[in-house]
Amino acid sequence: MSQVISGCDVLTKELKILYAPIVSELEQSESILRRELRSEHHLVDEMIRYGCLLGGKRLRPALLLLSAKAIGQTTSEHLILAAVVEIIHTATLIHDDVLDKAQLRRHLETSNARWDNQASVLLGDYLFTHAFFLASTLDSTFACSTIGKATNTVCEGELRQVRSCNNFEMDEVEYLDIIDAKTAALCACACRLGAHFAGASEECVDLCARYGRNLGIAFQIIDDLLDVTGNESTAGKSLGTDLDQNKPTLPLIHVLSHLPQQRRVQVLEDVNSGADGREILAPLLDRFDTYQYVRDKARWYADQAIHQINGMADNEASQVLQQLPNFVLHRAG
Repeated sequence: MSQVISGCDVLTKELKILYAPIVSELEQSESILRRELRSEHHLVDEMIRYGCLLGGKRLRPALLLLSAKAIGQTTSEHLILAAVVEIIHTATLIHDDVLDKAQLRRHLETSNARWDNQASVLLGDYLFTHAFFLASTLDSTFACSTIGKATNTVCEGELRQVRSCNNFEMDEVEYLDIIDAKTAALCACACRLGAHFAGASEECVDLCARYGRNLGIAFQIIDDLLDVTGNESTAGKSLGTDLDQNKPTLPLIHVLSHLPQQRRVQVLEDVNSGADGREILAPLLDRFDTYQYVRDKARWYADQAIHQINGMADNEASQVLQQLPNFVLHRAG
């Protein structure tokens, strides 16, 4: 690749405004990413840089840094850990794209589309292991143990989702439990690390973690809604992959819960027939007001996130934490 683009350079205007209190720290974290994610072997180097340095919302590092600044000051540990959580997040995305056979991510070809599944799996493995190496350079073992536990939970959630494909008897409770693991755990981890390394009390650390957890659940609910209702050119990634992989997400669960058994079977057969599942579901989403139901569910978790930090000191960073749930609810990609 002739040029490496910083992840901060491609943030949306809205996120640049939201991240203003931590812009310096994010840039320093990006410098760590650029320094760490390189290889002396050209082909490996190209894949690493393509996989991790070409954009994204940088939500997890932002949560870590904002949690720290809302409580106190950021430190060198925060900068390293912000890079670590972004590396881990990217590794999960690369593996997700392989599982979903996705072709587009962040308005670019996925790693598996650009190269192949074998290389992409190994790239994800490389990123996971390097993230733990980087975390191990800190004096404390707290980061490694916290990240290890969270990453284990993420993998459990992904395994549960994979094993739940075609399980159209799944209810909303089980769905929420799975996304709590596969998405919210890393958001909670980022907030926990930010607060802990800023010297927060154990109670405050737990509140920040609960904020991240609820925000992560809201984020994934909206993500699953966009998968069936969003626009690929706006979202910048492949959509409809949940339906293609027969994953029961909340929009589908809600629609199926309103259908008699015979009609349920027919809808599922139509979705599995190779036809456009999004097109098949569209009239049913309207009929049962599923779009609003799913958004209301995401709103509930967003409100819970805000509730966790209502007692936090008022400063620029805590104000952004109050605003982020609204961004999550109204994003288009």
